[in-house]
Amino acid sequence: MQIQIRELIKEEGPVLAGAITGRKFFTKLLDATANEPPTPEPLFLDFAGVDVATASFLRESVLAFRKTIRARRSNFYPIIANVNKVVLDEIAVLLGPRGDALIICSLDEKGEPYASRLLGALDPKQRITFDLVQKLEETEETNAAELYKDHEKDKIEQTAWNNRLSALAALGLIVELSYGRSKRYRPLLKGVEYGA
Repeated sequence: MQIQIRELIKEEGPVLAGAITGRKFFTKLLDATANEPPTPEPLFLDFAGVDVATASFLRESVLAFRKTIRARRSNFYPIIANVNKVVLDEIAVLLGPRGDALIICSLDEKGEPYASRLLGALDPKQRITFDLVQKLEETEETNAAELYKDHEKDKIEQTAWNNRLSALAALGLIVELSYGRSKRYRPLLKGVEYGA
């Protein structure tokens, strides 16, 4: 699914500033995603045509939205798309002190993602786990038991792998799939690189 930010909040124009405007947009995002998809899918928040989005706007809209839908284990996984340098800098300023990360990308004319990257910071252990999940083929999945078995020499307990996978899924950086009481994980997008 792709949401055109300018269309959803067109009364604000190309400059999106302030916490109040961010909270208004947060509500509109919740309304626009009321129909839950049956399976996990990326939700591209398309910033094409947005000249400025301040850190306070982004905190109260995009980050609040991601936290809300990930807390309810939604099948939507937000990805920031088509941001300019000004918006990218605001996102980076916002994520840095929080130790947080988002996936950003560009979308082509067909809405297909390219130039996908992880913006922000993961702790080193989460980054290793993210990299391992990223190496999976598009149809492959993994879980904590498999990572433990495959990396037994690293002396990382299965519980630690489980915590890392859960934390990455809570951030919306990898997809969590539930099979009864069992959880498996796969990449959200393939080819995600680090940095702006």
